[in-house]
Amino acid sequence: MSPAPCCQRARRLPRPGRPMELALRTLPGGGGGGGPVRPGNMMARPDSDFREEALKEDLKFYFMNPCEKYRARRQIPWKLGLQILKIVMVTTQLILFGLSNQLVVSFKEENTVAFKHLFLKDYPGVDEDDYSRSVYTQQDVYDSIFFAINQYHQLKNVSLGTLGYEHDEDDGSGLKICKQQYKKGTMLPSNDTLNIDVAIETDCIRLEPQALANKKVNDLDIKNSSFFNLEFYRLIQVELSFKLKGIDLQTIHARELPDCYAFQNTITFNNKAHSGKVKIYFDSDADIQECKDWYISGSIVQKNTQYILVFDGFVIVSCFASLILCTRSIILALKLQKRFVNFFLEKYQRHVCHADRLEFINGWYVLVIISDMMTIVGSILKMEIKAKNLTSYDVCSILLGTSTLFVWVGVIRYLGYFQTYNVLILTMQASLPKVLRFCCCAGMIYLGYTFCGWIVLGPYHEKFEDLNTVAECLFSLVNGDDMFATFAQIQQKSTLVWLFSRLYLYSFISLFIYMILSLFIALITDSYDTIKKYQQNGLPVTDLHEFLKECSSIEYGKELQASVPFICCCGSHRRRQSDDSLILIN
Repeated sequence: MSPAPCCQRARRLPRPGRPMELALRTLPGGGGGGGPVRPGNMMARPDSDFREEALKEDLKFYFMNPCEKYRARRQIPWKLGLQILKIVMVTTQLILFGLSNQLVVSFKEENTVAFKHLFLKDYPGVDEDDYSRSVYTQQDVYDSIFFAINQYHQLKNVSLGTLGYEHDEDDGSGLKICKQQYKKGTMLPSNDTLNIDVAIETDCIRLEPQALANKKVNDLDIKNSSFFNLEFYRLIQVELSFKLKGIDLQTIHARELPDCYAFQNTITFNNKAHSGKVKIYFDSDADIQECKDWYISGSIVQKNTQYILVFDGFVIVSCFASLILCTRSIILALKLQKRFVNFFLEKYQRHVCHADRLEFINGWYVLVIISDMMTIVGSILKMEIKAKNLTSYDVCSILLGTSTLFVWVGVIRYLGYFQTYNVLILTMQASLPKVLRFCCCAGMIYLGYTFCGWIVLGPYHEKFEDLNTVAECLFSLVNGDDMFATFAQIQQKSTLVWLFSRLYLYSFISLFIYMILSLFIALITDSYDTIKKYQQNGLPVTDLHEFLKECSSIEYGKELQASVPFICCCGSHRRRQSDDSLILIN
């Protein structure tokens, strides 16, 4: 990736082998335009040379990879080992949590399907679009309502699950039935006469389980109640809501503590359209609660829970250690950057450009820090969930899933040490800014087609009924999916709209597949060619790179000269122990 133009050197720095007088005459501000060197500058030469050599050595060591640092100092890269160990531990933790989360998801889904078969009359087993089923006669509406009430009454006799009634003194228990309807009105469609008050009134009744146990639902006093005398011409909807309790026992087979659930079920008879079709919606919201009183014989489940909690504790400790080390590395890198900027300004009277400053900020460290913080918080939540003190599965899943994603993305950093993989990494880095700018321009065209398709084709095509569906449909067309179905499903009720749909779809597919998508690929290909040329001919030299080239290849330590002949290090003297605090070690 080519650096910013400001980093191109306008003047080469003096080589270390040149006399100091010549160097001072060559650099701006050195010696006053080629005049004689003052004796004071000659006396300050040893200290400035030592500072320069020390800075070169620190910079050279900072930009080494762990293998080169091991060759230079013969220190085992235990920090690299910590990152590898953390990858294994975080992945193992996510797999264990994912297996536990699968039990939760399957229990919720299976109960939702069971509830639909229990409380919806003649449920076919397959939902109709985004609702469960439909009815078309008044008798079907009454039968469906009373069927749900009767099934709620006989729940313990008909259900196969571990279900029970909710007893809540604050919110009330039992089956709550509410109907919404227009306040008053008369309607004579044959005479095109309408007189209606659009104010909505809501009436509710509550049927307790104890009351239902004393009488059957099909008794005349309930069916003939004035509440169930529905006037469908002004009826908006009827809603049945009730709570049920359940216990998930399948977790015991996975050697986990069972969960207690509270299901908030709602059956809605929607008549807002007044089209002769009443849509029946069933919604079940499952809330995991802490079991108040439980005892499980046998110690296998409890011991397994304790082992997993200990493992989560080790994950937190390793991530916390990684967080401290990466934060320390960034702080030391900023200190080293400050030393380089001040030295460059003092010796060459020139500011270091922005691109060279960014070389000291390791983006991988920032990614690791974010990942460690999310893993620590997610692990704490996981431990609380495992101990049945919390039930925030969704929040924990987001934290652990995203942190594991960042951890595995960080592996690319170690692949970058190999030239073959580094080409791919540098290509992604170089093409990312161009791709983002290109996507912003292409996104404007995409949004235009989205709004146009929604407003024109929405009444005639199910894939264009709302903005979200239109966006998904167009994205599928860009990738070449479902083209024939999109063309074929357009309703030919309007010749003008049918012709417009052909022009709309042909122009969109031609523009995005043949032009925009090709340009998108060309941007990445151009970045790849540029990186390949840089690897063959060398990267553009910046001030920082030129400064590092002046570092001599003298041995890093005399005791390592025989065993490691190709050490990349700076300075002819052995490294001082006091300088370790100024070095960033991976």
